[in-house]
Amino acid sequence: MSVQMVLLPVFVLVGLTLALLLGMTSARAGALKSRQTSLKDVALGKATWPERAAQIGNCYSNQFEIPLLFYILIALALPLRHADLFIVLMSWVFVVTRFAHAGIFVTSNDVQKRSLAWFAGVLVLFAMWIYFALKILLLI
Repeated sequence: MSVQMVLLPVFVLVGLTLALLLGMTSARAGALKSRQTSLKDVALGKATWPERAAQIGNCYSNQFEIPLLFYILIALALPLRHADLFIVLMSWVFVVTRFAHAGIFVTSNDVQKRSLAWFAGVLVLFAMWIYFALKILLLI
């Protein structure tokens, strides 16, 4: 597998994270400008953001939880030359689940649907880690 094919899903997922960062920044700036919250209220982490700013901020923060295990897997698989077609395909499936999760999070925020998208991503990531571990340990 080429380095570009392995890293493209990573770049797309980083793009999602950066888009959420921009959205969060915009929502928070709007909340400050409209005086829905004040700098004094958020300076010590009391997190009194309005619902929309909190919703996008929570989605952004979530990109540093489960996806961290994905980034670690790719960072290990690539230099060890174990990033094959299965890893690339599953990477794309994982990225799609993250987009679905984020899309639900910042729109309807339907917790049941969001949880399904999150769980699907976790299952994909779990399968990727099992496959990678077996490849490393059993040299398959």
